[in-house]
Amino acid sequence: MKVTFRIQRYNPEKDSKPHYQDFTLDNLEGTYRVLDALLDIKWKHDGTLTFRRSCAHGMCGSDGMMINRKNTLACQLLLKDIKGISDGSVVTIEPLPYLPVIKDLVVDTTDFFKKYELVKPYLITKTPPPEMERYQSNEDAELLMESSKCIMCACCTASCPSLWSNENYIGPAAILKGFRFAFDTRDEGTNEHMEALDSADGIWRCHTIFNCNEACPKNINIVWHISQLKKKLVTDEI
Repeated sequence: MKVTFRIQRYNPEKDSKPHYQDFTLDNLEGTYRVLDALLDIKWKHDGTLTFRRSCAHGMCGSDGMMINRKNTLACQLLLKDIKGISDGSVVTIEPLPYLPVIKDLVVDTTDFFKKYELVKPYLITKTPPPEMERYQSNEDAELLMESSKCIMCACCTASCPSLWSNENYIGPAAILKGFRFAFDTRDEGTNEHMEALDSADGIWRCHTIFNCNEACPKNINIVWHISQLKKKLVTDEI
């Protein structure tokens, strides 16, 4: 296939606003990843193109971006899986929405991770550690399995209209991490995890729009996890 990649460019040192630049690549296979295209463009056409990537295998979450108006991972999206792709197609690549752009496809995730820290995303224990381990049944571990797949790529949070209208909303990624620890049977700090979640800018700001589910490259049912936290807050003694 011949595919044109229309990439949003922005260099704060010389650009007053973002603009688009086209790069056309030939002889591409359907199994070619969008990340492969970006690397080809950077190495062979324009070394100034700037984007994040690390593991290149859908585990680190660093190359989240918007491709044809959908948030996803560039390393995980194959050309053949892009809707309507064919010889001569144009694929538009932009940085994740809402988050401030540092340069080209690189966004500032400072606020994203500050909100993540609010839910205290770590195991809190208050009793002395046992001799062997803090035991957890297979059933209890299974409840956490899906939420633990989150790689903090920010695709879900950047897709959330509730965040677009309220910058103080902690967002679905942080809430999902809150679930991961609030429902961990080994954890003894539920109140501390829930402090940031049970607020006007926490889970109650979620309006169940499902954008986060659509954007998640790991296919996590984020809305279900948020609903379980809401249920826990109104039915349990936290």
